[in-house]
Amino acid sequence: MKISNIAEQKAWNCFIAGNCPAEFLESWEWGEFQKEAGSKVIRLSAENDKGAAACATFIKKKLFLGKSYFYCPRGPVSCGNKEADGLLFHEIKKIAEKEKAIFLRFEPSGNLKAEGLGVPVLRTIDVQPSKTLILDLSKSEENMLGEMHQKTRYNIRLAEKKGVKVKELGMENFEDFWKLMNETRDRDGFRLHGRNYYSKMLECAGCGGAGLKKNEMAVKMFAAEYQGKIISVNLIGFFGDTVTYMHGASSDEYRNVMAPYLLQWHLIKLAKNLGYKYYDFYGIDEKKWPGVTRFKKGFGGKEVSYPGTFDLIFDKAWYNCYIIFRKLRRLA
Repeated sequence: MKISNIAEQKAWNCFIAGNCPAEFLESWEWGEFQKEAGSKVIRLSAENDKGAAACATFIKKKLFLGKSYFYCPRGPVSCGNKEADGLLFHEIKKIAEKEKAIFLRFEPSGNLKAEGLGVPVLRTIDVQPSKTLILDLSKSEENMLGEMHQKTRYNIRLAEKKGVKVKELGMENFEDFWKLMNETRDRDGFRLHGRNYYSKMLECAGCGGAGLKKNEMAVKMFAAEYQGKIISVNLIGFFGDTVTYMHGASSDEYRNVMAPYLLQWHLIKLAKNLGYKYYDFYGIDEKKWPGVTRFKKGFGGKEVSYPGTFDLIFDKAWYNCYIIFRKLRRLA
């Protein structure tokens, strides 16, 4: 067993996409986007004579007084080989000392079990949603419609009757997307990254016709139009066997035409027709997001829970300072 730095996009994505569910946050393209967004990114693989057994993308996040931490989104991705998992964590610990990182925040995915690593970890706040809703796209369109809430089916048909149209957007429409994202934030109280974050994401992960090749990750914008005006937009990720509904936004205007319902149904059908296996709604929480969760659940699907988010502490004294600092910021 050895540590390797896989420097080839195809080999990296092949391993990540080959472990169900495919985690787009561990894709090569997502790592490249994080680099463009200003973060240091380290990719590590633990390999045996048969090839990769565990892989992880570690993103360096800056803290106070020159300190930092590493974040591994929806990873590491593992085949379940405990020796490989342990070797991967041992290597990132050595790197952390050089980078002044006081802890690693990770979200075990698939076969990796945080409690079985043989190192002390703490359950912490979730970065990515801890629960999601996944549609099985092997079902027929008729079956998927039949499993929806009656009101959801009604709203889809209403939008069709009203003449709502769906189209894919290019970067020339980015300002339309950004305007609706801000409108939705102000209305519903969601937090947004900065404008440049989403722009870089689309530039790095591909927008338009490219990016739907096997084991490549793409992020695309889609919109619902009514009377020639864009009134609902979705940001969608394509990777491995899964299409992910990453973000959605809609206008206060023309809400009675139910455009978000038709837009979502169009994307579900698109994912199925392109040969993907799953459609991931990427986060539900009835307490934090009751309206959004109700909307997503209306489309059916299976609820899936993740193990959670964990911190592996490298420097306990500095980690305690970080916890105090975080609490003070919440009180401010």
